[in-house]
Amino acid sequence: MDSTALWFLIGAVLVFFMQCGFAMVETGFTRAKNAGNIIMKNLMDFCIGTIVFMALGAGLLLGEDTLFGLVGIPNYGYITNFATYDWSSFVFNLVFCATTATIVSGAMAERTKFSAYCIYSGIISLVVYPVEAHWLWGGGWLSRLGFIDYAGSALIHMVGGISALIGAIILGPRLGKYVRDAKGRVIKVNAIPGHSIPLGALGCFILWFCWYGFNGAAAKSIPELAQILGTTTIAPAVATVSCMIYTWIKNGKPDVSMCLNASLAGLVGVTAGCANVDAIGAAIIGAVSGIIVVLIVELLDLKLHIDDPVGAVAVHMGNGIWGTIAAGLLSTNTASAGVDGPIYALIHGTSFTAGLKVLGVQLLGMTCIALWTAVTMFIFFKIIEKTHGLRVSPEEEIAGLDSTEHGMPSAYADFVPSVDPTVGYAYKEIAVTGTVPPAEAVEVKTVPDFTDTPAPSGITKIEIICRERMLESLKNAMTEIGITGMTVSHVMGCGIQKGKPEYYRGVEVEPSLLPKVQVDIVVSTVPVRDVIETAKKVLYTGHIGDGKIFVYRVENAVKVRTGEEGVAALQDVEQY
Repeated sequence: MDSTALWFLIGAVLVFFMQCGFAMVETGFTRAKNAGNIIMKNLMDFCIGTIVFMALGAGLLLGEDTLFGLVGIPNYGYITNFATYDWSSFVFNLVFCATTATIVSGAMAERTKFSAYCIYSGIISLVVYPVEAHWLWGGGWLSRLGFIDYAGSALIHMVGGISALIGAIILGPRLGKYVRDAKGRVIKVNAIPGHSIPLGALGCFILWFCWYGFNGAAAKSIPELAQILGTTTIAPAVATVSCMIYTWIKNGKPDVSMCLNASLAGLVGVTAGCANVDAIGAAIIGAVSGIIVVLIVELLDLKLHIDDPVGAVAVHMGNGIWGTIAAGLLSTNTASAGVDGPIYALIHGTSFTAGLKVLGVQLLGMTCIALWTAVTMFIFFKIIEKTHGLRVSPEEEIAGLDSTEHGMPSAYADFVPSVDPTVGYAYKEIAVTGTVPPAEAVEVKTVPDFTDTPAPSGITKIEIICRERMLESLKNAMTEIGITGMTVSHVMGCGIQKGKPEYYRGVEVEPSLLPKVQVDIVVSTVPVRDVIETAKKVLYTGHIGDGKIFVYRVENAVKVRTGEEGVAALQDVEQY
């Protein structure tokens, strides 16, 4: 076995590892209560895909060409001729097939029935992907026309992205994502941040690493491989920088999650032409990809109100289309597998007509692949929706798919999910019933000004809520005035100001609940006013969010160890 053949198999293994990358991206960009469900879907994409690809998909893709290049004839050589069968081609095409299927998972995350997703995963790997992939990689009609898609901007990413878009539209948005008025019009878009940007970043780095195998595995020589790795590096790097600059200018700060998406967008964009474009072409592809991904994410979310939690449609469909066009537009004969497209035909003085033909074939092939995918996936998704059901119930969605679909309290040991601030927008307000008007149901009393008059018991509780970063300063200050015990809790909350505006993927985050620290202090000998004034001095910054101080009179205190009550229970150094 020569080095290129060995690299071909290593590339297939790297493409398989992309399942891990997709799983991490999708998990990080969604809420913790659905992490296990995301992992399970990515696992089953490959496992179910393997079974159905063996059953029929491989034959439709790799079988003898028939019906004017539309489909292959299955021969099941892996059963009849195990020893001599081309297993390297089978495994390589299988991992590409699984990649196509898993793209959809993120766009349909957090509200899809697991069983329905398994059905979808089987269908796309059984027939949808194998048929259109045969048109080029199985020797079908697009290969005879000279269609350029070296590693799958159209055949894989655009197909997965279109499937993701159709699935997200039919499925509908997550509860609380969009607030509607009485006429059903969207009046507010809520950001639903993912629970772990580090996990999302890990997934992006894994995918970028594996993409060198994704794009380069089919290289026929070491120099060609080196060129492909070069363009596969330049495009995502430029895409990430262009996205950073664009979001920095637009939002005032560079958007972390968008930049992670941009890295993937650049990789998707250069996938078709990785062996057909030069360094300048790769840079142009990347620069445009970094902007496209932001524009499409915001278009879907803010204008079309299509909920795609991870940006799968923008990354894969948007940049799959752009990459397919760019492969024809920017193709150059100076690249290892390139021919002059219209731009380089003008630069090199070659046939401009031939260059236009290259671009025309790209547009024709892209259109046909898109139509095949859109029609078939719409039909299949609708059938699943009408027969089996596609979406979980509202109650299951709120509880999280980890518990309702898989019977696990959480994907994280000892983790208690925080309150979802968007749940309150999911349903219409419940009307108050009864005979007593709400305004008269609770007696309103005037609260007197606070005085230092001690409680009958001589015990007072001071509750301080402040920023987490101020805790150490507050503890030290309390120790200096004689406070020997306190209870510290990490809490979530907000005042009427709701915190300062922040943005997630171009959508304003309404911080209904913000992380704070609650410090409880019970005093008897230390003056209450001293505690209050000291806390005010330490915590004051002059900005919203400095905190609150609440004072309560305590009826009694009991020391469990000795049975002492009242002030006596507070007279030694203990943590309360």
